[in-house]
Order: sequence, then structure tokens, then C-alpha cells
Amino acid sequence: MGMSVGSSSEDDMMVEMNTTPLIDVMLVLLIMFIITIPVQTHAVKMNMPVNANSAPPPKPPEIIRIDVDFDGTIGWNGEIVSSRGDLQARLYRLTQLPDQPEVHLRPNKLVEYKHVAMVMAEAQRLGVTKIGIIGNEQFMN
Repeated sequence: MGMSVGSSSEDDMMVEMNTTPLIDVMLVLLIMFIITIPVQTHAVKMNMPVNANSAPPPKPPEIIRIDVDFDGTIGWNGEIVSSRGDLQARLYRLTQLPDQPEVHLRPNKLVEYKHVAMVMAEAQRLGVTKIGIIGNEQFMN
């Protein structure tokens, strides 16, 4: 009993494709792609201006805090404003300064809007330009 290792006839054609050259070409292409890809860096290169004689940063602006309490009482940096005329005089003095300070208006959550609107209207009428309402997070709920 002998074993036949090859095909029995010499005329049979080889029907399988030789993939060795295809694999070699693919490996060469893969290596070329890896070499040609630029190295990825996680840094941003920026050319920042350098000024040796730069001025010191400006001083932080002066802040005037106006509080409006739940009953309409107005506070100016922690002290009670006695009347509307006193508020007008203080706001007018702010407008006469060469660099107006920032005015932070902080209303109480329970105050009626008319008191806050009166302060804003007086500030606008007298020429206060740097005014903002702070503490809005209390109105979220």
C-alpha cells in the first residue's frame, strides 16, 4: 500500500493563487505609510509676544455694592442709605469720577421689583455706565 503524494496526473493546473507576493507588497506599503505619517505631538506651538518693558497689570476696578433688602431698604457698601435723595447724591458722585467704579446691584430674593427698578432707573438717569445685577443664582428655584 503506497501513498500518493502528488496528483495523479501531470496535466492538472494549479487553481490556487499564490498570495506570498501580495502579502510582501502589503507589508512594504504598510511600512511606508507608518514612516510617512508625521509624529503626533500634543502641544500647541505659539509665538507669544515678548515685551521686556511691559507695564504692570492695571489695578482691579473699585466695586460699589448696592444691596436692596426684602422691604426695599437700600444699602451702599454695607451702610444704609437714608433716602432716595441720598442715593441720587451718591450715584451722582460716581459719575463725576474720571474712571467710574463698577456698581454691583444685589437684590434680595423677596424684594418687590419696583425697588430694584428705581435704583436702576436712577443710575441710568444720572449716567452710571458700569452697573450689573449679581446674585442671580438665588432666583433659580
